[in-house]
Amino acid sequence: MEKKRLGKEQARLSIRRFCAYQERAQQEVRDKLYEYGMTKDEVEEILSDLISENFLNEERFAIQFAGGHFRIKGWGKVKINHALKQKRVSAYNIKKALQSIDLDAYEKTLETLATKKWNTLKGERGLSKMAKTQAFLYQRGFEPQLIQPILQKLNKKA
Repeated sequence: MEKKRLGKEQARLSIRRFCAYQERAQQEVRDKLYEYGMTKDEVEEILSDLISENFLNEERFAIQFAGGHFRIKGWGKVKINHALKQKRVSAYNIKKALQSIDLDAYEKTLETLATKKWNTLKGERGLSKMAKTQAFLYQRGFEPQLIQPILQKLNKKA
């Protein structure tokens, strides 16, 4: 089923509401405008207007995305970095977003997640318990150099 092509002003109003609802990546907005049937020139013109009117700010989006996914979903920087790359956010903005994450809170979250996972593995012993906890933390996107000291500390307590 074909989508009806929106007029330029109708698309402009609709995309403003889309951006006002929550922070968006430029690529998300670009894709949405193409869904509305806009041409490449129209898309770029509307994007330029949205940026100048501050409806669209990729740095703000990246910082908010990183903070939210860290606090709410417990993601590590590796996973956040990958997700932002998939949204085609610039390397500069990804770097800014990752720097905006509080280091103390980051380490505390990593330690909390590691301890919770460690404690759920009741029947496991030694290396198996360490390997499963490590795999869980890798999957969450935490860096190996931060994971190792925590695992060693947990293993000494056991």
